Amino acid sequence: MLGITFVVFMIMRLAPGGPMEEDLKKLMGSADGKSNRSREESGFSLKPDTLVKLAEDYDRDKSHVWHYLEWLGVVRRDEKRSAALFEGDAPTTEIAVPGTVDTISVNRQGAITSCPDSQKGLWSVRIQTKEDQAKIWKKYVKGPFEMPLITPTRAVIYQSGFHGLLQGKLGKSMSYQEPVATMYAKRMPISIFHGVIEILIIYGICLPLGIIKAIKHKTWIDNASSVIVFAGYAIPGYALGSLVMVYVCAKGYFPMGGFTGENFDTLSFAGKINDLFYHAAMPLLCYLVSAFAMTTMLVKNNLMDHLATDYVRTAVAKGVSFRNAVFKHALRNSLIPLATTIGGLVGIFVSGSMLIEKIFDIDGIGLLQYNALLERDETVTMGGLTISALLLLLGNIISDFAVALVDPKISYE
Repeated sequence: MLGITFVVFMIMRLAPGGPMEEDLKKLMGSADGKSNRSREESGFSLKPDTLVKLAEDYDRDKSHVWHYLEWLGVVRRDEKRSAALFEGDAPTTEIAVPGTVDTISVNRQGAITSCPDSQKGLWSVRIQTKEDQAKIWKKYVKGPFEMPLITPTRAVIYQSGFHGLLQGKLGKSMSYQEPVATMYAKRMPISIFHGVIEILIIYGICLPLGIIKAIKHKTWIDNASSVIVFAGYAIPGYALGSLVMVYVCAKGYFPMGGFTGENFDTLSFAGKINDLFYHAAMPLLCYLVSAFAMTTMLVKNNLMDHLATDYVRTAVAKGVSFRNAVFKHALRNSLIPLATTIGGLVGIFVSGSMLIEKIFDIDGIGLLQYNALLERDETVTMGGLTISALLLLLGNIISDFAVALVDPKISYE
């Protein structure tokens, strides 16, 4: 888990075109953030204290490893913060307390000289000299723009604490200022609904179909079903979604999008169920179109392999009916490879196709992740990948137990 989150965190931080870089381009007065013109000619408006605040807001003011430890909850991070500049040679500066009308007076040595009684003991101070600000300037400002010679010292008051993954916190969305965990929790019922229906349909159809195809190998049933399942496997779900939207939904046979209708809350219980499946029919078709082939052929091929083994032929030779040989001997061993994938079912909590949900305008986890990528919302993206990675690891453990239950060769005695 640590390895997955660390690698993903570093990839997101090192990839170009992040949210801080986009804001910097706007402040630097050029489309690409670079210019050979002078500061006045290019409209360059960036100041050192503005850059430092931007770096703090986007967690870029320290090393990537340190910010990862903050995100993980191993070291303390700023939870509240406010700053002000020292004017000229003034020995102190007044810093506004966030969310109040109070101010705190701080001197150049980092000591609080004046503080309201209600704020005493709550705040720590950090002093950022010109040299401290120059480190961030050199890191992010490229081209001919030099840091101004006169750069006031900056004072920051802050409250820190452990506020990361180990404390059950995934942070706040940069775009919506809403807790990431809450955003995923709101959309999780949509993913669970689609995921449960998919599982019931896939296993309810593919298991019997795989058994029939193995028993009726090379018959017209096997050949016809193979054409259908492989034709579906060859069609990407999002491509089918685009076709369905144009030729089915646009003609009024099914809704154009959404998870439920606008009058869903006014419907009876039976009406709500009908409305749910009416809206879910086409998205589910797109989700399922390529899922049948893999499960069906996995069951068929493994069952055929076991039907050809010596122990099945011996059982039939000793008088065991073919039906019992299939269902009591061969089938259990044939399900062992399928059991290795059973843990993937826990992924229904964060399942959802970005493109399918985008096409059908379903406000699920897939659409949330899609918008997070477009808006470069690192916190939401990182939160979704973390939840997915955790469920993947949990699914692997569940698969191990499932294999142990199915495989007669595995014993804990």
